[in-house]
Amino acid sequence: MSSAFPAPIPDRLPLGALLVLAAIGFTAITTELLPSGLLPQISAGLNISEPVAGYLTAGYAAIIVVTVIPATILLARVPRNALLISLVLTFAISNALVGLVSDFGSAMAARVVGGIAHGLLWSTMAPFIARIVPPHKVGKALAIVFSGNSLGLAIGAPVGTALGGLLGWRASFLGLAASGILLGLLAVWLLPAVRRIPDAKRPSLRLAIAQPGVKAVAVAWPLLLMAHFALFTYIAPFIRAAGLPDYSITLSLTVLGVAGLVGIWIAGITVDSRPRRSLLITTAAVAGSMLLLPVFGSTVFGAMVLMAVWGAGLGAIGIYNQSAILRAGRDYKDAANGLTVLTIQIGITIGAVYGAAALVTAGPLLVPVAAAVPVVAALVITLAGRKHAYPPGPKESLQ
Repeated sequence: MSSAFPAPIPDRLPLGALLVLAAIGFTAITTELLPSGLLPQISAGLNISEPVAGYLTAGYAAIIVVTVIPATILLARVPRNALLISLVLTFAISNALVGLVSDFGSAMAARVVGGIAHGLLWSTMAPFIARIVPPHKVGKALAIVFSGNSLGLAIGAPVGTALGGLLGWRASFLGLAASGILLGLLAVWLLPAVRRIPDAKRPSLRLAIAQPGVKAVAVAWPLLLMAHFALFTYIAPFIRAAGLPDYSITLSLTVLGVAGLVGIWIAGITVDSRPRRSLLITTAAVAGSMLLLPVFGSTVFGAMVLMAVWGAGLGAIGIYNQSAILRAGRDYKDAANGLTVLTIQIGITIGAVYGAAALVTAGPLLVPVAAAVPVVAALVITLAGRKHAYPPGPKESLQ
């Protein structure tokens, strides 16, 4: 009967598997954001208006909100490595169809399929990582894998957009489809099998929410993403209102992406030993950088320094909170993680609307101040969550 239980986890990190997962994450983020950079070409190619073409991004996000929890629970008994392989191949099929179809309805249907896969991917990825690495190295493994997200934000969508400008928008989607097929083959080779523990708890959203600390993380983390997208979405109006040159817009996106990688690296070093103190410092730094942008953001140097702090903080915060939800979810970590995928998508959506409201009512220069408000709220939740949501790590004082 002992063969029914999972084999012991080796102490070393499965670097090949983690790099494949990082590449899958890069592909997923690029897939999600690519239509935004190719709206003029897509609208011309499908003979639709640019606002209608924007639904290819909005619909993608909306389907994640609707399906992530039911799909996570429905497919809970599917082997995790087989599910991840299936999801990356689904991305390939979705992107190939978008690149080949000739009408908007078919393109939208293909994007919906990709959106369902996207939600499932992020609800599956972190719990899978936690099952293939030693417990004391989960944070470092998460940092390696989620560097793919920052690379997707920093270079994935921009490179895809540039390729679309040179070879046509369809080539960008077909290129993503080809990379998805390649990653699927690598995943078959490198992802280890994770057998289900015979007495493992059946996934339950209700019981996941009942775990102490889950609700706090599922609220605080989306508040941070809400703040990020409130400012990120309207960074161009802020830069112009601050009197900065137009090249600062592109420069700011690069700074945010590169700084995000630095933040992930720092989080990978600290998340397993000092998660609470590191998260508190990081969240306070993000709030401070946003509050100071209207004051010191009138020079390129000042604005980029503050954006580097903001970008590094957001990169690190993702790792700290991902680790926190896996810990707080305990036996129901899959459902708890699926819950955060849902609340994060809601936070991102609200963030864009919140940023628009701040832009209209307070003006572009005060959008960073408005964005800092939910960051401060998340900081308060983190401070209050010492016992269950954000407890001290092994190298932090328990006093």
